[in-house]
Amino acid sequence: MKITSTAFAPGGEIPARHTCEDKDLSPPLAWRDAPAGTKSVALIVDDPDAPDPAAPRMTWVHWVLYDLPPAGELPEAARTLPAGTRLGLNDWKRTGYGGPCPPIGRHRYFFKLYALDTVLPDLQRPTKAQLEQAMQGHVLARASLIGTYQKRGGR
Repeated sequence: MKITSTAFAPGGEIPARHTCEDKDLSPPLAWRDAPAGTKSVALIVDDPDAPDPAAPRMTWVHWVLYDLPPAGELPEAARTLPAGTRLGLNDWKRTGYGGPCPPIGRHRYFFKLYALDTVLPDLQRPTKAQLEQAMQGHVLARASLIGTYQKRGGR
């Protein structure tokens, strides 16, 4: 299984337009090659380097989506999601994408994709932890794409 973006290369810098310093648009994403038996896909975008990569204390959640189709794509600034897609809560306590906005240093952003053997029920805007709990025993494969970002002028 593979997840890609036309906005940045694996391990590359996420363009400013996808961050709090600019338009804060979700980047375009595409996924394919889910294993046989995949009924849905979940996406979690998080930053394990918060608040400071030199002394991380938490993982900040930027986006939670589930019940995506087994193969598909999200355009830049995804406003309309594939039919059946459900939204979870990010760490700003809202649904939808919240782009990189690191207070200090260069952070890593993990776009984590999970192939599931089921379509999950409506979890009522789950947190990352609630979604991960609901996915237990249903994950067939995982894929990830990592991008980095450091604020302009950031140390």
